[in-house]
Amino acid sequence: MTELRRVIGLFGGVALIVGITIGSGIFRTPPTIAGLVPNPLVIMGLWTAFGLISICGALTVAELTSMLPQAGGVYVFLRQAYGDAAAFVFGWLYVLITTPTTVAALAVVFAEFLLNLLGLPVGGKVQAIAIGSIIILTAANVLGARVGAAVSGVTTIVKVTALAAIILGAFLLGQGSFANITAGGAVQGSGLARAVAAVIWTYDGWVAVSMIAGEVVAPERLMKRIIIIGMLTIVTLYIGANLAYLYVMPVGVMAQQKEAIARTVMTAIAGPAGGTLIMLAIMTSIFGALNGNLLAKPRVAYAMGRDGLTFAFLGKIHPRWSTPWPAQLIVSVVAIIMVLALQDYDSLITYFVVVEWAALIFAVGAVFVLRTKMADAPRPFRTPAYPWVPAFFLVGTVIGLSAIVWGQIQVGNYSPIYGLAIAAAGFPVHHLWTRLKRVS
Repeated sequence: MTELRRVIGLFGGVALIVGITIGSGIFRTPPTIAGLVPNPLVIMGLWTAFGLISICGALTVAELTSMLPQAGGVYVFLRQAYGDAAAFVFGWLYVLITTPTTVAALAVVFAEFLLNLLGLPVGGKVQAIAIGSIIILTAANVLGARVGAAVSGVTTIVKVTALAAIILGAFLLGQGSFANITAGGAVQGSGLARAVAAVIWTYDGWVAVSMIAGEVVAPERLMKRIIIIGMLTIVTLYIGANLAYLYVMPVGVMAQQKEAIARTVMTAIAGPAGGTLIMLAIMTSIFGALNGNLLAKPRVAYAMGRDGLTFAFLGKIHPRWSTPWPAQLIVSVVAIIMVLALQDYDSLITYFVVVEWAALIFAVGAVFVLRTKMADAPRPFRTPAYPWVPAFFLVGTVIGLSAIVWGQIQVGNYSPIYGLAIAAAGFPVHHLWTRLKRVS
């Protein structure tokens, strides 16, 4: 077997996009955002605006994926539109830095929630649990994409049910007030910029579903449905959950929630048992996001190895399970190293957001290049309202990232600049790689 096996259907694909995107963010960032932006209407404006921006990006990616339904997703689009160097830079950042650190961060948060739920001190146990969860899920995904998709399916059902319970419970059973949503204070520019980073981080991940296009059954037909259904589900749940939080408590109280805000809300509605159940659901959500990242994102390393842009062994597939097991193992090993070295979680989040969404600007922009470069290629799905939909994504994302970088510099955090510098360093690394290949 020299190719990946097409085993993921509509439900499995939707479960993956929802499962990868909805991780810990919606359960932990709202109090942070409330502290930075003490105005509910501005908060809801941010969630709605970046929801629309994400949907516009997803509609564009749906066209690109239907035209190029290959494992690797964004990497494939960049290579076709801009050439090997751009694809290499995206790949080396994705494989060696952003993906492993995302996996490490999710694993650490999962471990912290588990220990808190059990009433145990955090201490050194966090790293052991985080590493154990990475090893277990890597093994599950090496055994086959169908196994990984099944794990995502179960965990996605749990997290969607949990968010639906929070939304319905708050409005049907909660002792809240709609006046909370219209009452708020003044907003500072630097706080708004940092809040943008938290919102974009919570939406981050939806594009990873394009990485598994090589394993989706009839991708020309299904990928557009997977992306559109998944994104509409995510945006609806995010906006609904934030409305529920704000309905139940004023923005000032919301900003003071140190533990998971969802637990506070459900405890108020359904008592301690409800709070415990929602904590279990949050842990399941994070576990599902961790699984989705370990399933989808190593496909970029596989595609690079297959195309000769990195070591050839990364392009190998297991003869029995038809999975890119060397790529999966490399990502997991680097993630485990990150768990051992992880320091400033907030700086890392900001760094992820700027680097990954900067890459998405070029990925979505590829639709303009490929409409000219591959004008006659079959496109089972075309971006609606082209060119306005991709243009809205590009303009909105550029404004959002500029605000993040400015806001972080204001507080002395230069990690977004460092991330972009590492990305730029990929071009000379690619040049060196091609020279070494020529010599050998």
